[in-house]
Amino acid sequence: MSRLSILFARRYLFSAKSHSVINVISAVSVVAVGVPVAAMIILMSVFNGFAGLVDGMQSAFDADLEVQPREGKTFVVSSLPTDSIGSIEGVRAWSAALEQSALAEYNGRQVVVTVRGVDEHVGEVLPIEEHISSGAFELRLGEIEQACVGSSVAYRLGVRTFLDTPLNLYSPRRGEISTLLPIDAYTHRRTWPSGTFTISGDVDDAYILTTIELAQSLFDYDGRASSLMIDVEDGRSIERTREAVQAVVGEEFRVVTRLEQQAALYRIMKYEKWGIFFISLLVLIIASFSIVGSLAMLIIDKRDNIATLRAVGARTEFVRSIFAGEGALIGALGAVIGLVLGVGICLAQQHLGLIEMPGTTFVVQYYPVEMKLTDILLIMVAMATVTMAITQLTVRTMIRPTDTQNERKV
Repeated sequence: MSRLSILFARRYLFSAKSHSVINVISAVSVVAVGVPVAAMIILMSVFNGFAGLVDGMQSAFDADLEVQPREGKTFVVSSLPTDSIGSIEGVRAWSAALEQSALAEYNGRQVVVTVRGVDEHVGEVLPIEEHISSGAFELRLGEIEQACVGSSVAYRLGVRTFLDTPLNLYSPRRGEISTLLPIDAYTHRRTWPSGTFTISGDVDDAYILTTIELAQSLFDYDGRASSLMIDVEDGRSIERTREAVQAVVGEEFRVVTRLEQQAALYRIMKYEKWGIFFISLLVLIIASFSIVGSLAMLIIDKRDNIATLRAVGARTEFVRSIFAGEGALIGALGAVIGLVLGVGICLAQQHLGLIEMPGTTFVVQYYPVEMKLTDILLIMVAMATVTMAITQLTVRTMIRPTDTQNERKV
């Protein structure tokens, strides 16, 4: 596309035309392209906001790294070189945990739950205290072992955070049991709820946190744990830290990231994001067909100009490039308008909270928004590709080569 063809295209777009309806159609085409671009930026940013919110909630319950045994469910805590792990560059803190299913009973109500026993270092690894909805995150009061209950579990059990009613935990006893004494078929431990936490639906509906000593006693895993949770310092590479931890713990253990711990969740989120992108792209493609009408009307209106250009020796490709430039200018103006509108709305939502979340059950009051440069660039590339394809198809269909065998190059 030559500089001269761009000058023609600019004149056709910005100068007064003989038929004002073409001006209106061109303006509508600009808006028709700009609105889907803005919508794509807003939708992708809102999805990023929700993804960041989910990741933030998961980070309150799943550590950056977890050391797990390759065989079996548990391992002896003393078999891990925890001092060496703690000295690895990038490791800020670690905490041992033992997790297994149990039956919880409170005031006659029963619910199957997952009990996670944690040691005294859990507060250095997971920011659970920031998600306490009632009571306090205290797993030990003197010699009394306490528990912190997920909000949905607490609702189903009717838990109150007072030391007047115990929370009973039952677990099937491992090993051989006597059928003559059914009471020996399970282990029973008693604790007292100190608070409730609200993190995410899956966690709140399943988990009870207590001391690792109580969990070891309940599940008959004395001195054992199911995982070692590791918190990585901010700004450090999680992948490099994982490799360093893996080298220390050896092949008997595997080190997994939070992404790998919740692989299904993050995979679904990724698919949903791409689904939103392609649905929005389809809307952009449909809206971009308005450029077809604008170019068609302009080509019909400029038939005399096209004939004059050909009479002075202009080649067909040069004539096509003029109207292709017209379509490119319409797309560029629409992209700029959409970019300004979309980014402006996202910034306003981030700083002013224009749109609130419906209902009162969400952990945030306003729709979360997080803009990413890669998403904006991807949207711009997609818009440019669609606009160029539609423009080229239109001008090549409506402007046919002349019968002259030797066209002179302008």
